[in-house]
Amino acid sequence: MRADPADYCLASPGSLLGVLSLLAAEPAQWLPIAGGTDVMVLYAAGKLPNRKLVNIWNIPELRQIEVFPDRIRVGAACTYTALRMHPIVSQEFPLLATAASWTGGIANQNRGTLGGNVANASPAADSLPALLVYDAELALISARGERQLPYRSFHIAYKQTALAPDELIRDISLPRRFSGYVSHARKVGARNAQAIAKVCLAALGRLANGTVQDVRLALGSVAPIPLRLVATERELLGEKIAPSLLETTRRSVTGEIHPIDDIRSTARYRAAVSGNLVVEFLEKLASEGENA
Repeated sequence: MRADPADYCLASPGSLLGVLSLLAAEPAQWLPIAGGTDVMVLYAAGKLPNRKLVNIWNIPELRQIEVFPDRIRVGAACTYTALRMHPIVSQEFPLLATAASWTGGIANQNRGTLGGNVANASPAADSLPALLVYDAELALISARGERQLPYRSFHIAYKQTALAPDELIRDISLPRRFSGYVSHARKVGARNAQAIAKVCLAALGRLANGTVQDVRLALGSVAPIPLRLVATERELLGEKIAPSLLETTRRSVTGEIHPIDDIRSTARYRAAVSGNLVVEFLEKLASEGENA
């Protein structure tokens, strides 16, 4: 059953203060909407529960990418196209730029936003594993004030987040400290474009004297939330990449994820592919790591 526009209210305060005032006056009643690429799918299907929408697309503070000596700060309403085209994002955060290029088609990338991807909290979202490996931090704001939250703590359970009913994601900060790392991004889907991931990987690593000095692995579509493979990372630290380590790692990945059977894939397939993708990254790290 399609939605009836008469059942919905759209407000457009035009300022961040105006948006926060609405959220404070009626917590959980107003749904922020920027690009609308996820919201409008639910609306068109008659499955959008929120009847009050507040426009944040036209808030300048939410649309900027700011560069500082130690970090970049991406406004929550920054689009995937802006991420793809930004020189610092492309050079220093290639996993995020690649994920932005995976997300839908050009029209979706022109409208879809990074903050929307985070707030929507789909475990299959393309950009979220990259945010995990880059140690992203969220600035959450409300009429009560502002708080900083490590992105790794944002997702609580499937489609559940630490965002309070009156809060808005203002920006996503990424530390500029990953030069010299080998990066690797892979998405496995039914086709090469406009596909929801069966599995996606974001990975960073650095070698020193032939051993793994640092490694960061995150997967999407293999658990109720985007997943950082902390146990597997711990087992890799200080090790030389050899065939025996690759097989041990494959087993570790399989034990750490929690895939399901659904319309896109099976748990067995996701487990096998996850192990393969991490091994593929480690082989790349072994060949390129000393020269990164």
